[in-house]
Amino acid sequence: MEQTLSIMFIEDDIVEKMKFYKTLSILNMGHEIIEANNGEHALEILSENDSLPDLILLDLSMPKMNGLEFLEVLKSNEFWKYIPTIILTTSSNHRDILTSYNIGMAGYFTKPLRFEDYVEKIKRVVSYWSFAELIEN
Repeated sequence: MEQTLSIMFIEDDIVEKMKFYKTLSILNMGHEIIEANNGEHALEILSENDSLPDLILLDLSMPKMNGLEFLEVLKSNEFWKYIPTIILTTSSNHRDILTSYNIGMAGYFTKPLRFEDYVEKIKRVVSYWSFAELIEN
């Protein structure tokens, strides 16, 4: 059965945020969204809350602490390392993909240029994780 997810969305670009929320609205997905502007902000949110998100959608190119730096901290933490983390970025750099998998992310997706393709990717990613067996917080 599909479950409602708590999704941490880590993105600094306002246009990408608007695109993400518009996509959720179009798809009529009622998941709880926890928004962070960069890796440092996301770590603050994780540290301050007792409950953890079910899924993290993470951009790589961000100020202060980029996505790879955040992923390293996340996956080295005993409590946070099991949170499925999906990279959602414009980078198709092979080194970024390899590094992300080596650190322990659950998936890597490049943001498509066409909005319709973006909607389809978000639909598939979020739908998959809403049916997956997740570790309870």
